[in-house]
Amino acid sequence: MIRMLAFVISVLVCGPTLAQPAPFDMTGERPAEERAPVQPPARPGQTDRQADDAATPPAEQPIAFRRHIIPFSTLSLTGEFDERTWSVYLTPGQAAAGNTLTFAYQNAIVVAPEASVLSVIVNGRLIGEGPVRATEAPQTRSYKLPPDLLRAGSNEVRFRVHQRHRTDCTIQSTYELWTEIPSETAFIEFAGRDAGRLSTIDDIRATGNNGDGRTRFNIVMPALNQPSRTGTVMRLAQGLALLGHMPAQSVLVTENMPVLGQPGELTVLAGTVSELAPLLPSMPDGASATSVATFVQDEASGAPLLVLTGPDWSAVEAAIEEVTKITERPSDVPRDVINTERWRLPQPPLFVSAKTLRFSELGVTTAEFSGRRFRTPFSVSLPSDFYAGAYGEATILLDAAYTEAVRSGSRIDIYVNGNIASTVPLGSASGRFVRHLPISVTLRHFRPGPNLIELEAALLTEADSVCAPGTTASTEARFALFDTSEFRMPDFARIGLRPNLDAMSGVGYPYRADAGPVALYLDRRDTETLSAAATFVSRLALAGESLAQIERIATPLEVGDRNALFIGALPQLPDSVLTQVGIDASVKVSWGSAPDTVSRTVTQTAFDEWRARLRGGGWRMPIANIEDWMRETFGISLTSLTITPGKESIFAPLDAATLLIAQAANPAGTATWTVVTSPTPKLLEEGVSAIADITRWNQLSGHIATFEPLNELVRTIPARQFEFVPTQAPSLWNYRLIGANWLSTNVLLYALLLVGLAILLGISTAGLLGKLGRRL
Repeated sequence: MIRMLAFVISVLVCGPTLAQPAPFDMTGERPAEERAPVQPPARPGQTDRQADDAATPPAEQPIAFRRHIIPFSTLSLTGEFDERTWSVYLTPGQAAAGNTLTFAYQNAIVVAPEASVLSVIVNGRLIGEGPVRATEAPQTRSYKLPPDLLRAGSNEVRFRVHQRHRTDCTIQSTYELWTEIPSETAFIEFAGRDAGRLSTIDDIRATGNNGDGRTRFNIVMPALNQPSRTGTVMRLAQGLALLGHMPAQSVLVTENMPVLGQPGELTVLAGTVSELAPLLPSMPDGASATSVATFVQDEASGAPLLVLTGPDWSAVEAAIEEVTKITERPSDVPRDVINTERWRLPQPPLFVSAKTLRFSELGVTTAEFSGRRFRTPFSVSLPSDFYAGAYGEATILLDAAYTEAVRSGSRIDIYVNGNIASTVPLGSASGRFVRHLPISVTLRHFRPGPNLIELEAALLTEADSVCAPGTTASTEARFALFDTSEFRMPDFARIGLRPNLDAMSGVGYPYRADAGPVALYLDRRDTETLSAAATFVSRLALAGESLAQIERIATPLEVGDRNALFIGALPQLPDSVLTQVGIDASVKVSWGSAPDTVSRTVTQTAFDEWRARLRGGGWRMPIANIEDWMRETFGISLTSLTITPGKESIFAPLDAATLLIAQAANPAGTATWTVVTSPTPKLLEEGVSAIADITRWNQLSGHIATFEPLNELVRTIPARQFEFVPTQAPSLWNYRLIGANWLSTNVLLYALLLVGLAILLGISTAGLLGKLGRRL
């Protein structure tokens, strides 16, 4: 009886606990090969350890040196599947001492952790992966690097994410999925203090970036006030930029030693032995007798210093040549790719004429997809004289397959540089295998230099429409893309344009080594202006992948027929130069004089409101609506319906802008002038440093561009008038293509020519029939 009573009591106590339902679990919806053991959620700041190879090193092992590895301020991975690949340059010492790779991440709250995974791949080897589950606060992951993984030189780093929505099954919901990794949290730790040493000129490539994804070269030159040395400073800045080859580089030119030991910075001392003596406790061996280009280590900070010195200035110039000669490329050797490896891999191939490449050659691999929105990118590059944006079309020959579950309304979208360029519908009752399905891609959004093309498949299914529990993460593939697909570029017109900020930002045109010496006008020789000029010139060198010869001039009269750069604060630039490039010289005093940023914002808001009010009121409203419809439907605006090109209006920058870049032909029409200016030298240095970031640099286009730091906005003004600059040998085929694009741009004149030809054909036909036809 006592045993029976004890049994009844135990059932009454434990029953409610045993009867509790299991928590909601979506593990079964994830592919078996991707499932990870269930782990307790990490606390904020807790390290997420994955298996044995993900363990962090013991706390007692000191880490003396680390390298940030993400070349942007933040790495953002979006959608159901996304990945980003780039390379990190390591010295032999760093490759041997690589210990762990650490990063912190955070993701959207709608990401389902049991069906989402974040992976890290280095040099083709998976070093760690785990569920995406940092919704409330960033979580840190640290993966042990195998001893033989890293190598001296370039190392490929790839972050990849598979994400699924917690509850929603729509295509729109996939835009809510994101995982972000701040640059300051992602780094490789190296065992030993000596890993930070730089010993050869090639090691400049290992400068890397700081926690904001930026790189800076500090050029310390005590005798900076001598005008004859400006050209040498610019050449050194270009050489350093080409060796560093990072996406956001700036140059600081100064006479004093900066703070040493900062990540992503390299300090270079250039001067004679007597000039550098106050800055260095001891000179490198042999510096008093010959030119020396070598690294020394600062005793206090342990930071490497590149010393370029000698007994006289000619010896210093010879030492600088030791740096720049590594980067020189013969002008008669054409490029076959544009170098983007430090921020995007694979590198985009250069198309100079009709050419077809398979997706496998463009870095796109065969992929099977079970989600709702599949997106994969690839890049191609175009030359500086590309001229086919008004009429040309490229073609994607798509090899793909989709199941019978994909219903009507699904589509393939093609994006070029973030703009929609083509759409093809999908969907059938029985599924379909398509072989070389032609998709026309307009060339309107292509530009000289690298172009990012993204193929996106938006897939609708009945199961997603119902969105029943347990089906939001189906593992059955519904779409497949094959790497046998092809991208076909047609023949396109090749002729240079002036002005053309697109070509300047894309490939450095016309400021390249093969275009002759470049005249540089500086309004003054303060450190801010010199730093801005060095940053801008080095960014041009990086775009053109060549060293331009820079010659400083004292007045615009010395320019002659050379391409020229005018860099300085607006109040100090000559009125004749400003007028030539279309800048209103009367704003010298007013630009940048607003009392505070609030008033500038209010002024801009009022300006936009009045413009909208005047444009939309009265009889103008129907005309504006028609113009918008024609622009969106046919790409035609009222400005294109003119026989002669309109005149360039004088431009006055808004107070919100702190940097202005304008380009035009010289008075003789034989060369290109580019003006880079700001209200003050300090704003000039800051503005050029900001615009040198690849994300903003690639937005420069047209005739004039301005940068507004408050809202991180680059505004551009297209060129109404431009000049053709022949770049190819005369060819009837090229002239035909040039004429086709020009007539497609000038629609009204094209229509008048067609009408005129039709009338001429009718008159000639009537005349022939009158003489040869049968009379009734």
